[in-house]
Amino acid sequence: MPNLEDSRTDRLVRQIEFIAECDKLKEVFRQTLNTQSRRAENDAEHSWHLCLCVIILAEHANAPQLDVLRILKMVIIHDLVEIDAGDTFGYDNVRQVDQHARESLAADRIFGLLPTDQGHEFRTLWDEFEAQQSPEAKFALAVDRFQPVLLNCRTAGSSWQRHGITHDRVIARNSKIAEGSSALWNQVEKMLQDLVAQGALAPGPRL
Repeated sequence: MPNLEDSRTDRLVRQIEFIAECDKLKEVFRQTLNTQSRRAENDAEHSWHLCLCVIILAEHANAPQLDVLRILKMVIIHDLVEIDAGDTFGYDNVRQVDQHARESLAADRIFGLLPTDQGHEFRTLWDEFEAQQSPEAKFALAVDRFQPVLLNCRTAGSSWQRHGITHDRVIARNSKIAEGSSALWNQVEKMLQDLVAQGALAPGPRL
């Protein structure tokens, strides 16, 4: 007969191991800069900021009556795979080729640290975000794309300038925001036009 106390202890040990592993997300750095120090943002900061965006901006989603808790879970776990796979810059066409494959392997390992039921829930949420079929996933992606645009606009296009990214490429990369929130996309377009007008974002051939 299984010892229920031992089973609970094993579950707790696995949960603690997962939590400790997730601390590594603080050491994964992105191309986007924080607005005050102008140092590179790390993935844990990005994930926190996404959660705040979801809470504040959910009322502007295209779909009514979203499951906000589900979206929060989605955005807070989505980048955990970058502990293994590293951050892939959104405009790096080379590393994007195998990005999903690298991140899927990472999801297997990292979510596999959890007890089976929680690992399955997290992997299902991660797959839902990747599939981009549900209203919740579409809004999660909208805020995931919006947040770095906001930081770039508030740092005078810093990372875009560093990598030679032009307005047309920013539009192409981020237009999916409209699928989750047309209101948010309208604001993004205005922000980008202002940045071009300031000379902080090169127009590119499509403007």
